Amino acid sequence: MEQQVQKKRIFSGIQPTGNLTLGNYIGALRNFGLLQDEYDCLYSIVDLHALTVRQNPTELRKACLRTMSIFLASGLDPEKNIIYFQSQVPAHAELGWLLDCYTYMGELSRMTQFKDKSAKHADNINCGLFAYPVLMAADILLYQADLVPIGADQKQHLELCRDVAERFNGIYGDVFTIPEGYFPKVGARVMSLQEPTRKMSKSDPEDTYIAILDKPDVIRKKIRRAVTDCDNTVVFDPENKPGVANLMSIMSALSGRTMDEISADYNGLGYGKFKDAVADCVIATLEPIQAEYERISADKAYLQQVMDSGRERASAIAHKTMLKVRKKLGIAPWKL
Repeated sequence: MEQQVQKKRIFSGIQPTGNLTLGNYIGALRNFGLLQDEYDCLYSIVDLHALTVRQNPTELRKACLRTMSIFLASGLDPEKNIIYFQSQVPAHAELGWLLDCYTYMGELSRMTQFKDKSAKHADNINCGLFAYPVLMAADILLYQADLVPIGADQKQHLELCRDVAERFNGIYGDVFTIPEGYFPKVGARVMSLQEPTRKMSKSDPEDTYIAILDKPDVIRKKIRRAVTDCDNTVVFDPENKPGVANLMSIMSALSGRTMDEISADYNGLGYGKFKDAVADCVIATLEPIQAEYERISADKAYLQQVMDSGRERASAIAHKTMLKVRKKLGIAPWKL
């Protein structure tokens, strides 16, 4: 009998705050659908991380369900993937605390995101914001993940996760899998529409990004207002023409056309026609996702079923890890 090959496990977490953007779709969600047959995938809606900033409870609950619905509408199969809410698996918080005790203050104080977020939220620089990377490490290590999809801004956090896991394993033996970064073969770095030298971010002002749930007229208006330049040529030159290059990247990622093909079709026609073509491409991509989102978000029984299944399946994996961790540390439960 042929032995079944064990799939590698991927873990990814996304905060439910803000609006998921076209950048999230191109860089992450679309790729997640391509991974579900090749890997054992867990996708966590990390609502505990969201609490480093004060949240309206009603709005946070809505945002969590909206994020899950977008995941499903983007093609993630809840039978092939584990999709769940972080706060519904208490082991995340427990392991976060235990790993706090194996993480040094100096390591956390060097985290770039802590410095950036402290500047943005100077009136609420809390311990959770400081220890955020440790909870992120717990999220990953709890499921013995082999791979973590990350962008450039998360490399520092993954390095800390690996350092803490290696430190713990060095003391107690082979407890945690040491995760590697996963960089998708398909994707593009989508930049801000107003500051095309910066990545498109759902935490920025709304006119700088295209949300997955934006209506067609809103999408068209945002793209028409996107920063370009004044020479009116459609050529791919990220250094000298970042705005045009960004729009070309978006069209290429969604249509499969090369930069040369796009340039050949639109160079010399003016930015107005080019931007309208980019908008048409984005709208055609997002409309079926939006229609599926409307159907799924209205089906509360289905969402409850996905939520319950995800919690149970994630909890079963987390429980095995926590039994091992607790035994190594000498904390209950134990048998007399």
